[in-house]
Amino acid sequence: MLSLDEYVELAAKAHGHICAGQILGLRMAMYGLELLGIDDPIGKHRKRLVTFVEIDRCATDAIGVVTGCRLGKRALKFRDWGKMAATFCDLESGRAVRVVARESSKQRAQEMFPEIAAKGEQQLRAYRALPPEELCAIEWVKVRIGPEDLPGYKAPRTVCDTCGEGINFHREVLTDGRTLCRACAGERYWEPVVP
Repeated sequence: MLSLDEYVELAAKAHGHICAGQILGLRMAMYGLELLGIDDPIGKHRKRLVTFVEIDRCATDAIGVVTGCRLGKRALKFRDWGKMAATFCDLESGRAVRVVARESSKQRAQEMFPEIAAKGEQQLRAYRALPPEELCAIEWVKVRIGPEDLPGYKAPRTVCDTCGEGINFHREVLTDGRTLCRACAGERYWEPVVP
């Protein structure tokens, strides 16, 4: 693994800026990989890791910088739970660890850097300095990842009986003998606009 400073530089390039959330994401990912014993997630261990993130904030981009996990490679999974948490899954060993930012870290930042007025700057500095155990809570977990969710999975493509759009990775819904995409089955996040 690289040093925190090296990851900070890469995260700044990838995300466009460095903030407390970026530092937190870097530290969470580094801690998770250390606990799993994965020292080269982008090189020799690049197909060994799947990461679940629970928030769509700056930390998520930083987690991707450390892990090499990307949505397009099917190695980064997003669950919109609004939590500063990520679960790192070692596909080789079957072990997984969920790393959660401690709420107390914000208070610790104020205590460590009272001379700094800006909370973001306090947090940025504290998140660099705090030991990982004080910055994050961990929980060893079991994550069931089906073959259709693994990187590199290939399967026949299905077509929705209603809209005619293609569906990958067994994401179709079977209803009353019909094959539907999730949108046509009522799970859409959008509504069509009739001109």
